[in-house]
Amino acid sequence: MSRSAARNLSVLAVAVALVSSVGAAAPLTAAPAPPVKTPVAVGHGGAVASVDADASAVGIEVLRRGGNAVDAAVATAAALGVTEPYSAGIGGGGYFVHYDARTRSVQTIDGRETAPRSADSALFLENGRPIPFDEGQTSGLGVGAPGTPATWDAALEAWGTRSLGQLLKPAERLAKNGFTVDSTFRSQTAANQARFADFPATAELFLPGGELPKVGSVFKNPDLARTYRELGREGGRALYRGDIARDIVRTVRTPPVGEGVTRKVRPGDLTTRDLRSYDTVRRAPSKLSYRGLDVYGMAPSSSGGTSVGQALNMLERTDLSKATDAGYLHRLIEASRIAFADRGRWVGDPAFESVPTRELLSQRFADARGCLIKDNAVLTSPLAPGDPRSPVACGSAGPAVPTVYEGESTTHLTVADKWGNVVAYTLTIESTGGSGITVPGRGFLLNNELTDFSFAPANPAVHDPNLPGPGKRPRSSMAPTIVLRDGRPVLAVGSPGGATIITTVLQSLTGRLDRGLPLVEAIAAPRASQRNQTTTELEPGLWNSPLRAELEAIGHAFRQNPEIGAATGVERLPDGRWLAAAEKVRRGGGSAMVVHPAGRG
Repeated sequence: MSRSAARNLSVLAVAVALVSSVGAAAPLTAAPAPPVKTPVAVGHGGAVASVDADASAVGIEVLRRGGNAVDAAVATAAALGVTEPYSAGIGGGGYFVHYDARTRSVQTIDGRETAPRSADSALFLENGRPIPFDEGQTSGLGVGAPGTPATWDAALEAWGTRSLGQLLKPAERLAKNGFTVDSTFRSQTAANQARFADFPATAELFLPGGELPKVGSVFKNPDLARTYRELGREGGRALYRGDIARDIVRTVRTPPVGEGVTRKVRPGDLTTRDLRSYDTVRRAPSKLSYRGLDVYGMAPSSSGGTSVGQALNMLERTDLSKATDAGYLHRLIEASRIAFADRGRWVGDPAFESVPTRELLSQRFADARGCLIKDNAVLTSPLAPGDPRSPVACGSAGPAVPTVYEGESTTHLTVADKWGNVVAYTLTIESTGGSGITVPGRGFLLNNELTDFSFAPANPAVHDPNLPGPGKRPRSSMAPTIVLRDGRPVLAVGSPGGATIITTVLQSLTGRLDRGLPLVEAIAAPRASQRNQTTTELEPGLWNSPLRAELEAIGHAFRQNPEIGAATGVERLPDGRWLAAAEKVRRGGGSAMVVHPAGRG
């Protein structure tokens, strides 16, 4: 059962909130019909694509009432914090990529979480050895200073036309009145039931009466509604000072564990000073030219823009439109393998590391690395990195750096408005359910984003740019991407999925731009993900395909992954209409909407 099938109550709440809060509106005469969850929509006036129908409907209503893409993105993100609380929320962070139609320019906001000022490279070491991953994942130790509310403030101040208070009202009402539980929400709760049960505030919220929420039941979060109301009244910065900040710090430093719990839950060292000093960073986007198009993404601290960009640069030397299906996948896999080998050595927080972003995105480096790709042979992982500062054809720069684990619970939304502005926004709390720790009385889960740091050097013989440090941002794979032609938008895309975000975005882009698939089909296509590992992950559609045998014949090795990523995107059609696209099946299917639907003809 999809959420959109039975959400009359929540959709009415959204409509009422928007009528009262987002600009002037006609009186509400009747409850609107529940939004239909569809993976593709075409029309005028703007577009929104997300994983959730209620959240997309919130964004569309903001656009309908005169808000711009930034306003709609913030409102949609806030709604996702209600309906997708295990993937994102105000306890996490993310990256915001914005195309400004007036200036024809792309700007980005780095809203990644930061480590406490007390953190050092030994944050996850005990007696000189890395602690078990689970003890970092479900703990106060893994919690970074959240970036999401500060991102909303920064985006609205720079480009928005509505106040945060107006834009949080729909999500506040959605949290108060509830949404309908679907099978995805229930299964994600079930996967976390044991650890959620160890924290009374989390259990009370997500395991009412000690039971999993039933599909079709209404899930309410009045604590989050009150928190949103406070942020709306005082601004996003209210999370970083005052009562909310003190509640966060108390929760991190003394995780509220239930009686008799045997799990080792380590405290963190986050302070109110860490929260007060948190700030977003306005960064120049990553940029490259691909087949006459300009591709903009998120520069470090994320590795998304550089890794997707480097892979595209390597692939540009091959006419992928004429390649066989097996040949296309082979090239895609090998380019991803090389890009991950290089990101492991070179990409980290640029405030702490000398990251050669320009060199990583240079065609010279891509050519030096791309010459490793052969049509009838497979590279061996872990592959040694190259040196972008001094490229050597088919050369390496020392020992290999294995790719470390990265959590996969994230969400992505893509928005466009009637003026031509576009937002690609990826936000997260890291693992599904984040740290598992809900701030008592506040209704949101805290992230465990610091586990994206390397607990120890991936290879002691190679400098690791992703070790913890004071105030440092952990490396991310989030890759919100906007593509322009002659300064005007062509498409925007992004995905959740941890390190598989990079391969998902790369495959979606090449599927649309090179293979000629409609955007919704490029998103739906079965995926492969190679991340400088001994085997490449395949979704069932490729695992069960004859293509697998063709690729194995030249040396590829595979393992199965039931689901990789969950992308959304928007595309500007030649006649000026917007096309919104989302998943057909993954995560229960996504929700694509436009303000004024129109036929495709």
